[in-house]
Amino acid sequence: MKSYLEKLINRVDLTFDEMKEVTEYCLTDTVTDSEIAALLTALHSKGETAEEIAGIVEVIRSKSTFHTTPIPDAIDNCGTGGDKSFSFNISTTSAFVLAGAGITVAKHGNRSITSKSGSADVLEALGVSLSLSKDHVEELLHENKIAFLFAPNVHGALRPFTKVRKDLGIRTVFNVIGPLTNPIPLDTQLLGVYNKALLPVLAESLKKLGRRRAVVINGAGNVDEATLSGKNNLIFLNEGHIEELTLTPESVGLPTYTKEEIMGGDAKQNADILLSVLQGKKGAYYDTILLNAGLGIFTNGKAETIQDGIELARESIESGAALEKLEKLIEYSKKIPSGVY
Repeated sequence: MKSYLEKLINRVDLTFDEMKEVTEYCLTDTVTDSEIAALLTALHSKGETAEEIAGIVEVIRSKSTFHTTPIPDAIDNCGTGGDKSFSFNISTTSAFVLAGAGITVAKHGNRSITSKSGSADVLEALGVSLSLSKDHVEELLHENKIAFLFAPNVHGALRPFTKVRKDLGIRTVFNVIGPLTNPIPLDTQLLGVYNKALLPVLAESLKKLGRRRAVVINGAGNVDEATLSGKNNLIFLNEGHIEELTLTPESVGLPTYTKEEIMGGDAKQNADILLSVLQGKKGAYYDTILLNAGLGIFTNGKAETIQDGIELARESIESGAALEKLEKLIEYSKKIPSGVY
């Protein structure tokens, strides 16, 4: 550990393998809280590289007991959070639209940290179980095209980091790597980030981690979702090739809305918003989901353009397919305590 800390303090980047080695050490019984705190602080002070991020993610994923066999074309559309926009649960709502469009969605998420309602909070309010086992997740992914992976359940090995992060009280690499640590082998990924400067770093990390296609997006106003309030900056990773793009409401034929028009509330309020969108209620929430789900469908490769993806997203909602995916997930959750599964 000491040699790696000295390198970081001297602003020398660690390699992918070095980062894996030091992360493995941090998950042993011999590591001290002081060592973990020093590592996280030194990394943050220097600035994490794509190699370092990929290295720590690789170890975290390997420690999860939720690894499954590869699922063709599986996607996650989880964002980093941290934008303090207090919007409704955009990626969670979009996930059901993606599933309704025939795409397998391994939705990774947690409770609220900087917002009023995280993905776990809103799903729990809707009646979705947060206690899904690996077998439950695999069954749902194959039969319902969507399952929720509650981060604390799938990453129990991270407890040594959890206490230190809480004690430090500052942003660390863990504030950006959450979406990357999904233990399901993903072919594609839509990743929202709160800071435009992180776009190339996380795109390179996804490339290192083997994503075939991915979009990393920073929405207008530094939101970790695509928004209809202005210009969205994104990086598109396609078969190893990285391209910078911009996306505006006008470019996809959607109206412009302010950030205030897509604000949410607590878990119950956001659950009501989610349901209203999946039931087809038009307005700012609905159009924002068309944009984000359309972008996800494009990311997955099911649509050749974002505009085509938006039309498939609209079809998923209007046909009732998206709502059906939620209803089946809720029904499945009700059976878990009874021992049916």
